[in-house]
Amino acid sequence: MTTTPVDGPPLSIRQVERADLLDVFRIEKTCFSQPWPYTAFESFLGEPGFLVAERDGVVVGYVVSDTVPNYGRDIGHIKDLAVHPDHRGDGLGRQLLERALVGLVFAGAALVKLEVRESNSPALALYRDEGFEPTQRVPRYYQDGEAALVMVLDLDDWQRQARAPDPDGPADPPADDPDPTTRE
Repeated sequence: MTTTPVDGPPLSIRQVERADLLDVFRIEKTCFSQPWPYTAFESFLGEPGFLVAERDGVVVGYVVSDTVPNYGRDIGHIKDLAVHPDHRGDGLGRQLLERALVGLVFAGAALVKLEVRESNSPALALYRDEGFEPTQRVPRYYQDGEAALVMVLDLDDWQRQARAPDPDGPADPPADDPDPTTRE
């Protein structure tokens, strides 16, 4: 999938390759105070839910997601999502999230969950806008003692919402997405 922002070069979202791992890890360390270790990303190599966003041959963001069997209603999990700070503001985080959600639909997930820092207002706004609802607050989830919100999305509802025409006519263009990170 390639998209072109109004004022920038084309963006490609594709499955990660081994050559991308160092770039992904650098973004992770830039975006998170508690970064995943490099080996965590290696363990997802080859998984269909590990995607990178690339612009002009440079990895500028990524998402890691997977699916867990659950009595016929598999659960998707957005594990990690980040966009390099220099590339935020043109909806890249939203594009990565939506691509991950589509992949989870095809993988058979019925629900998707994620954890997000309670103080991460930009991320919370994005997830709520996509239809995620907070279901649980986990105190002291992060090393620094901050709580996480567990948010859940019903993929059937998300698909219906995405296809439903706006009764008031065409929607306004989306506001600039600050490209939040999932975990912080």
